[in-house]
Amino acid sequence: MVLSFGVFLKALTQDFHASRSAISFAFTLHNILGALSTPLIGRLIDRAGARKVILVGTAIFGFVLLSAQFVPSHIAYLYLFYFPIGLVACCTSPVPYGTVVSCWFERRRGLALGLMGLGVGLGGIFMPFVAQRLIARFGWRTGFGCLGGAVLLISLPAVAAILAENPRKKGLLPDGVVQNPKSLPSLDEGLVWYDIWHHPTFWLMIAAFALAGASVFACILHLPALLTDRGVSVQTAAIGSSLVGLAVLTGRIGAGYLLDLFFAPQIAMLCFGISALGIALLWAGSTGSLALIAGFFIGLGMGAEVDLIAFLMTRYFGLRSLGTSFAYGFASYGLAGALGVYLMGAGFDRMHTYSFPLGVFLIVMLLAVALLSRLGPYRYATWEREGHV
Repeated sequence: MVLSFGVFLKALTQDFHASRSAISFAFTLHNILGALSTPLIGRLIDRAGARKVILVGTAIFGFVLLSAQFVPSHIAYLYLFYFPIGLVACCTSPVPYGTVVSCWFERRRGLALGLMGLGVGLGGIFMPFVAQRLIARFGWRTGFGCLGGAVLLISLPAVAAILAENPRKKGLLPDGVVQNPKSLPSLDEGLVWYDIWHHPTFWLMIAAFALAGASVFACILHLPALLTDRGVSVQTAAIGSSLVGLAVLTGRIGAGYLLDLFFAPQIAMLCFGISALGIALLWAGSTGSLALIAGFFIGLGMGAEVDLIAFLMTRYFGLRSLGTSFAYGFASYGLAGALGVYLMGAGFDRMHTYSFPLGVFLIVMLLAVALLSRLGPYRYATWEREGHV
C-alpha cells in the first residue's frame, strides 16, 4: 500500500479520470485515518497484547484488498476503499511487531528491529514489479485482489502459527541465555504515558519524525510519476520503485546494526542527511541513473526511520508504555507522510513540475536533521551502562 502506490498512480488517474492530487488524496486519507487510529491501537497493544491486534488487523486488511474487484470507477469509491485500510493500518505496521521485538531483545535491539524489516524491504523490492505486471495484464483491481489473497494465505497463517508476544510468557528471558538476569530491564521499567506525553524530548522527536516522514513519503510515492515525466519508461520507473525497496531494506538493517554501536541520534542524522542529498539530486533535475540513485538515497531514510522511532522510544522512555509511545511516533510519521504526498501532488498540479515542492521538502528534511542534534543522552540503556555492548 506504500511502496507500490506509485506504480498504481497512473492507472488510477486514467481509470477514475482524476488528477494526481485527487488520487494522492486516497493515500493521504489512508495515512490520516491510520495516524488517528494508531494511538488507540497502541493502547490496545499495551493492554490486550500485540498478537491479537496483529491477527485481527491482518484479516481485515486482506479481505478489504480482495474487495477492490467491486470498486466502481468513481473517485468517491476509491476513497471509501482506502478508508478501512487506513483504520487497520497500524495493526499490520511496525508498531505491534516492533513492540514484540523490543521485548525479546535488549543487547542487540537495534539489529533485531532492523532484521524485523526484512519482509517490508523485500516486499518493497519485488512488489512494484509484481504490481506493475498485474496492472498491465489484469488491471489495478485484480492487482489489489491478488495482493489481498497473498495476505490471507501467507501472512495471516504465519503470524497465527509462530508469533509469541514476549519471552516471559514462554518462561524465557530477553536475548536467550543471560548470565545476570537481574541486570535486564523489566517490561514495567520506563515512564508512564502521562510523563512521556509531558516530556520535551518526546515532542522534539515527534517533530523530527514528522518532518522527515513528510519528505520521504512525498518523494518516494511520486517517484515513478516523476521519472516517467522525465522520459523514463514505465518499466524503468518500476525499477526505481524496486531500488527504493532495496534502499528501505538496506536502511533498516544497516541503521539497526549501527544503532547498537553508536549514539542513535547521530545515526538518524546521517540517514536523514543522505535522504536530503537524494532530494537535492531530484530537485536539481537529475534523470536516468542519477535519478535512480537519488531515489535509493531517499529510501535509506524511509527504511531507517521506523527502526529509529522504536529504538529511540525504548532508550529515552523505556518499555512500560512502548506500545503507546511508539504508536504516537509512528502516527506522526504517517500523518505527515500523508500530508507530504498530497502537497507534492498539489504542487505538481499547480506548477506542472515537481521542482518547487522538491525544494521545499529538501529544506524540511534538513530541519529534521537539525532537530535530532538536540537530543541528549539515553535514559534507559541497561547493557550500555554495564559495558555489555
